[in-house]
Amino acid sequence: MTEEIGVGMVGHAFMGAVHSHAWRSVHRFFDVPLTPRLAALGGRDAARTKEASAKYGWAATETDWRALVARDDVHVVDICTPGDTHAEIALAALAAGKHVLCEKPLANSVAEAEAMAAAAEDAARRGVRSMVAFNYRRVPAIALARAIVAEGRIGDVRHVRAVYLQDWLSDPEAPMTWRLRRELAGSGALGDLGAHIVDAAQYVTGDLITGVSATTETFVTSRPDGDGRGEVTVDDAAVFLARFSSGALATFEATRYASGRKNAMRLEVNGSRGSLAFDFESMNELSVFEADGREAGFRRILVTEPDHPYLAAWWPPGHLLGYEHTFTHEIADFLTAIGDGADPSPGFAEGLRVQRVLAAVEESAARQSTWTTIGDAR
Repeated sequence: MTEEIGVGMVGHAFMGAVHSHAWRSVHRFFDVPLTPRLAALGGRDAARTKEASAKYGWAATETDWRALVARDDVHVVDICTPGDTHAEIALAALAAGKHVLCEKPLANSVAEAEAMAAAAEDAARRGVRSMVAFNYRRVPAIALARAIVAEGRIGDVRHVRAVYLQDWLSDPEAPMTWRLRRELAGSGALGDLGAHIVDAAQYVTGDLITGVSATTETFVTSRPDGDGRGEVTVDDAAVFLARFSSGALATFEATRYASGRKNAMRLEVNGSRGSLAFDFESMNELSVFEADGREAGFRRILVTEPDHPYLAAWWPPGHLLGYEHTFTHEIADFLTAIGDGADPSPGFAEGLRVQRVLAAVEESAARQSTWTTIGDAR
């Protein structure tokens, strides 16, 4: 029997639900070195937190995240809260010697992300690990795409096209949420969706974005909020050109106004000898074209074979995985890194790189799409 590790999670809404499922199931499918024990769930409302705790299988509750971090039975702090609290919770947890898993984007500003990355680097010297929850890296098809690029099978990367399309704000009378307030969310579609495709593009190509030219738009500036209307203070959509350090060109689009698109996270990479294409709405498939001179066009790979990334732990070939499995993979990798005494990926330094891209997009958009370089793109 593996050693237990106590987990405390702050936040219990959408992300809290899917993280809870992953913590409960990871050791039942993956041979991880540590068995998670769901020690405590944190939330501001005592009644709602207690209800979520009973539903998701947590042993105790706290209404103050500081009390959760201080618990002797909590060794990992999982942050599933709005972005405005990420830095404060993570810094306190790292200082207390607790491993940290933090939802994306890492923070609401570059300054916060820099402080978090510095604290994580210092904590790592004491054996304390931290990771950013970019779950799309753990889609088996995306992990396979990264391996294909790294093997040189599509040659030198020349183009990247990345989009993330949703439509849940298409109705102008949809109510206000915290995701539409800059002081809580940091940004809108840019941070919520754009952060994912920036990370996925850099992950698959193994390359870094060095500069952007961007525009953003807020289509609906106020929404129903209680008995009145609240001001929308974030972007509804962001579109930008980018260049990678290799010289590859890229386009990115993130919007929550693409009518009919529910969760269309798409990535295409064109190289000198082939191409890859992925769409999360067909998440078990990867389209691959290799210019070997025999035939034209893409071929479809059903990414469900046991030798594909993560698949050996799951079902027979052809039996499909879903969104929730990406979080189980994420936590399996995190626990393995902790058990091995290794730094997990993506760490806070990688989260900081994404934050710098997001900041450059906002800066470029504010300056009428002026080309903006990414600071410290290493």
